[in-house]
Amino acid sequence: MNKKIIIYTDGGSRGNPGPAAIGGVISVVENNSEARLLKKNEFSEFIGDSRTNNEAEYEALIYALDQAKKVVSKKEAKKMSVECFLDSELVVKQLNHEYKLKDKRIQQYFIIIWNLTLDYKSVKFNHIRRELNKEADALVNKALDERGSSLF
Repeated sequence: MNKKIIIYTDGGSRGNPGPAAIGGVISVVENNSEARLLKKNEFSEFIGDSRTNNEAEYEALIYALDQAKKVVSKKEAKKMSVECFLDSELVVKQLNHEYKLKDKRIQQYFIIIWNLTLDYKSVKFNHIRRELNKEADALVNKALDERGSSLF
């Protein structure tokens, strides 16, 4: 059976920088015309009191790429393609080498992600509209709300 991993991630900061969280959905599907769901894992975590939105977006993707190996096993991951969907156009364009990486911290995140992609057959980064990423967004807000974080 040919399988692939589909990842939806989001990261958010209230205050930018401010309290931040990550959220996402990792799905394993049959890689055919039906794309039948085989496994689904969600994550929602508070990551700190002083992150920017962009940092949170990167940290969500790093977490998801690392977790996906645990969902399927490292050996199986090597044979699988991964499609990542993010609502941050900036992050996707940076990861796809369309925009330069000027910030040192973002450069470090990029290197971590680059190294994580080596654990898979292939990894694609796709930008989607925010309304198509509602599940990951809700997981970010859940983590922030549980932490008692608010804008005011």
